Amino acid sequence: MPSNDIDSLLKGSIDMHLHHGPVAGPTRFDALELARQAQQAGMRGIVFKDSGYPNAPLVQLIRKLVPELEIFGSLCLNYNCGGLNVHAVESNAQLGAKVVWMPTYTSTNSVKAFRALGVPVKGEGISIIDSKGRLVPEVSPILSVVKKYDMVLATGHISPEEIFALVEEALRLGINKLLITHPLDKEFSDRVPSMEELKRLAAMGAIIEHTFVAHLPTEFSRNPAHTVEAIRELGAEHCIISTDLGLFTYNPPPAEGMRMFIATLLRHGMAPEEIELMAKVNPAKLLGLDVTDNLQCPEVEPV
Repeated sequence: MPSNDIDSLLKGSIDMHLHHGPVAGPTRFDALELARQAQQAGMRGIVFKDSGYPNAPLVQLIRKLVPELEIFGSLCLNYNCGGLNVHAVESNAQLGAKVVWMPTYTSTNSVKAFRALGVPVKGEGISIIDSKGRLVPEVSPILSVVKKYDMVLATGHISPEEIFALVEEALRLGINKLLITHPLDKEFSDRVPSMEELKRLAAMGAIIEHTFVAHLPTEFSRNPAHTVEAIRELGAEHCIISTDLGLFTYNPPPAEGMRMFIATLLRHGMAPEEIELMAKVNPAKLLGLDVTDNLQCPEVEPV
C-alpha cells in the first residue's frame, strides 16, 4: 500500500464530523489548530461540530485565518444549544452554519448510553416524536429553516423510529441533503437502525456516515472489516467517511485520523474510487461544493 496512494486520497478530502476546542473537557487542539492541520494535510474542507454550543460565530473567524480551507459551522439541537429551538437554528443559519444535527448526547435515545460511558447527562432527553410516532410540533419550523438555507439535516443520536419520521417529512418538504449520523456506533445510543433499515434510508436518498473514532484502541476497537462489510452492503455511493475526532488528549488529531481511516479502508480492500466517493464526492455534494474538484480518479462521477 504505497503512501502516495493514501496522500492522494487525503488531498481534497472533506471531514464532515470533527470536534474542536475549547470544550468543557480536555482536548489537545483548538479550532484554529485543527483547521491549520487540515489545510497542511491538503484536505479540502471540514465541518466543525460542538455538542454543547453553536459554533457559527467561531467558524466565521477561523475562515478568515485559514482561507485556503472550506470550513463550515454547525448546530447540535441539544439542551445546551436550546433544544428544538427554531430561533437558534435560524440565527445560526444566518451566520453560515451548514449542518443541523438533531439531538446527540441529550437525545432520549442516547442519554442512558452516555451515562454508561461516564458522561453526567441530566434530564430525560429530547425526543422528536410523540407517543404516537408523530413528529413533535417544534420540528416543522426547524425543517422550514433547513430548506430555506439549503442546510444538511443530520440525524444525531435519535432512534430508528425518529429517523424515519424525520426523513419522510424532510423529503416531503423537498429537503434532500440528509445524513444518517454514524449509525454503526452502537456505543452512543440505545438503539440504532438495522442494516435493512439503513438500506431503506439509502434508497430514500439519505447518506450513511461511517466514522473512524470507534475503531481506535483508545475507544471501542471495532474491527474495520465490519465497517467495510457495511459499506459494501450499502454501496459507497450512499456513504461518507468522517472521523468524529478532536476530543480528548489521547486520540490522534482529525486530519491524521482521516489519513488513518483511508489507509485502513485501502488495507481492507476498498478501491480508491470508492474512497473518493465517500471522502470527496458525497461530502462535497452535501455541502454544495463543486463535486469534480480534487478528484484523483477521473472515472469517479458524482452520484
